[in-house]
Amino acid sequence: MPSHAGFVPFLVRVVLTHTVTYTLAGLLASNLLDYEGLWQTAAFSNYRPLNSPWVALGPGLQVVRGGVLAAVLWPFRQVLLDTPGGARRLWALLVGVGIVSTYAAATGSVEGLIYTRTPLSTHLRGLPEVIGQSGAFAATLVAWYRRPHRAWGITFGIGFALVLAVSVLGVLFGG
Repeated sequence: MPSHAGFVPFLVRVVLTHTVTYTLAGLLASNLLDYEGLWQTAAFSNYRPLNSPWVALGPGLQVVRGGVLAAVLWPFRQVLLDTPGGARRLWALLVGVGIVSTYAAATGSVEGLIYTRTPLSTHLRGLPEVIGQSGAFAATLVAWYRRPHRAWGITFGIGFALVLAVSVLGVLFGG
C-alpha cells in the first residue's frame, strides 16, 4: 500500500505496529532490566504498582497513543515511508522529540535530568526499552509499507488482539 493511501489504513498500521512493539519491548525490558526491583526505588514511588489493573490495561490503551502518533506522523508520511533512510528518520524523530527532549520531566529526558532528583543511573536504565521500541516501531512500520504483504496485517492483527485480550484479563483478574 503506497504512503499516499488514505488516513484510515495508515492509522490502523501505526496503531497495530505501535501497540505490539510497545508490549513486546515492555515485556522484554521488565524481565531483563528488573523492573520489579526498579519499581521499589524512591525514583518510582509515584508509579502505580506493577500488579495494578491500570498497569495491566496500559498495553491495551496504547491504541490512544498509536492514534496520536498516526495523526502527528500523517503529514510527514511520504518523507518517512517513501524516501531512503525513512526508518532512521522516523526513529530519530521519535527518540529526539519523544524521549530525549520531551517537554515533561520524564525519566531519561533532558528535562528529567534537570528537574528531578532521579539518579543518572535510573535515567539510563530505562533508555534501552524506549530506544529499542521506537526503533522496532520505525523499522517495522516502514518495512510494512515498502514490502506490503497480507502476512503483516495477519501477524500484527493477531498480536494486537492478544495484547487487548491480556490487558482486559489483567484488569478482570487484578493486574
